[in-house]
Amino acid sequence: MEKLLIIGIDGGATKVSAWETVFDDQAKCFSLGTHHSEKKYSEIPGFIENFVPVDVKTQLDQRDLQPIPVTPDEVQQESVYVETCAKVVEKIVEEKGVNQVLIGLGMPGLKTEDKRGIAVVANGPRMINYSELLEKRLAEANIKMVAPIDHLGSDADYCGIGENYSDVGALKDYDNVYYLGGGTGVADALKLNGKLVALDNTKEWMAKTWEMQSDEGKSLERYCSASGIQSIYAELAGKHVSDLNKASIFPPQIAELAAKGDKDAQKTFEILVDKLSHLLFSRITTLFSGWQSDFTFMNPARPALSKDHPYLSSYFDKIVIGQRLGDLLVSKETGDIFKSPLIEKLKNLISASNTLDSAAKTHYTAIEQIITVSQLREAPALGAGIDAFFSWQD
Repeated sequence: MEKLLIIGIDGGATKVSAWETVFDDQAKCFSLGTHHSEKKYSEIPGFIENFVPVDVKTQLDQRDLQPIPVTPDEVQQESVYVETCAKVVEKIVEEKGVNQVLIGLGMPGLKTEDKRGIAVVANGPRMINYSELLEKRLAEANIKMVAPIDHLGSDADYCGIGENYSDVGALKDYDNVYYLGGGTGVADALKLNGKLVALDNTKEWMAKTWEMQSDEGKSLERYCSASGIQSIYAELAGKHVSDLNKASIFPPQIAELAAKGDKDAQKTFEILVDKLSHLLFSRITTLFSGWQSDFTFMNPARPALSKDHPYLSSYFDKIVIGQRLGDLLVSKETGDIFKSPLIEKLKNLISASNTLDSAAKTHYTAIEQIITVSQLREAPALGAGIDAFFSWQD
């Protein structure tokens, strides 16, 4: 293992973040190494600043075509994304001084049939040849891969894998856990009966957060992601998100404004508490009694959820809040406006529930001890590295 460099890569919407992944053969767990590299796509020559994605409906219609008719701009942007990823890999290889490399990679979007490319993505280019192009680029740099990239994974699944197999993971010591990570987007992960369960495999009875719709017709992702929280404040304050970015006003700064009495910032957190408490309550009741029709769906054609599933009458041992949403929850600025009201609202929902029985209500009495914050900010990258290792072992 000393001669093998495992690199886990989190390919986000604006940048690539890569981490050395270390396997402890004695403890049988993984951890982040000391070597890390990240780079923005916009730093690479040829990046299309005003790139406009192909309409998602068109992408879905074209998904099964062979080949998928990508546009020249998508081809150009794909080359930039590949180059960005190659740069971060090169940096870690150079710093580590090990040239036997195993790569795991998480990317947003629906994957191609071979799972090595991106066939549908909302906010970026389709990249149907991504893995092949990256492997070729690394070979040109004389980087030796011990195996081809097996598949591109999802950040949500990789959050669960990272949290479950890391030495500091929040899922590893519990049987039933729900993980909600809020960064640029939102990631859901589940561990039930001691095993990770991808939400792609629960779609008949539990929906992903981004699929669910609030009363205002917005995706619940808006109320759990850092970018969404920023957009709520911008709307209330009559400002543009671009202006907030220029002024470096992100959720932590919005919390500071709320603490100083800014009414729009305070209202932002009131909305956040309301939506997040109902989402977590829905997860609790869905696990225990099946879907209770708490929310409608962004896709009105989505099949109705079933009230039946294999885990009925179960309780969550832990509910883990991760990434920037987790940072926000434990911020010293948000105790009175976020954490305390969230716990109180959730306790009230549980107490008044007609779905949970007395034993379930007793279990969730100390909900403040069940809700915990992840200590693993880089869970997606670590999970990618772990998944690559498992795939290689298989």
